[in-house]
Amino acid sequence: MEKARTTPDAYPLSLNGLVTGCNQKSNRAPLMDLTSEQVEDVLIAMRQKQLVAEVHSGGRVPKYRHLGYDYMGVKGTEAAVMTELLLRGEQTIGELRTRAGRFEPIADLTALQQVLDRLIERGLVVELTPAGRGQMITHGLYQPHEMERLRESVSQLGTADDSSESVSSSHRSTGSSSGAAAPWMEELQELRELVSELQQRVEALENR
Repeated sequence: MEKARTTPDAYPLSLNGLVTGCNQKSNRAPLMDLTSEQVEDVLIAMRQKQLVAEVHSGGRVPKYRHLGYDYMGVKGTEAAVMTELLLRGEQTIGELRTRAGRFEPIADLTALQQVLDRLIERGLVVELTPAGRGQMITHGLYQPHEMERLRESVSQLGTADDSSESVSSSHRSTGSSSGAAAPWMEELQELRELVSELQQRVEALENR
């Protein structure tokens, strides 16, 4: 899904291209180290479920394209949101807007929230923490035991954050510059996303 949007000239993907994309170290959570045999086994299972199609474009090497958007019934911004959640897993709505924005323009958080509300109603997006600043969400395609483990992990993280709140407040009251640095952090994140996209394009060219 990602490569179809970021490197359309190199899409559909060969088996080698898929392995490279799966094992990419940027824009991924969790990071993986899959073999071509593992990826091929999963491709067979996904083809049986009509999630992937094998295509032949005149070359001797078979290539594959996803049918994920048809499976989920999404397009446009909904497709961008689901792609990013499947790539990165749980994240805040603010993070999601920045990351999904490389696939599809998202005007603001209000516009994104409207999209999320529709996806939540259909069970494609799940809220992991209560609505409000820093709310965590993820996709709804996990297996039940995976979702339970994820909820426990997020809950434990929230407990740890609460325990450090008094320390953070103390830093702010003594003139911490973290607030002033926030715009720089946002710019840094954007630069990282740009570098990552350029890396993906180079990888795609190398695999052609």
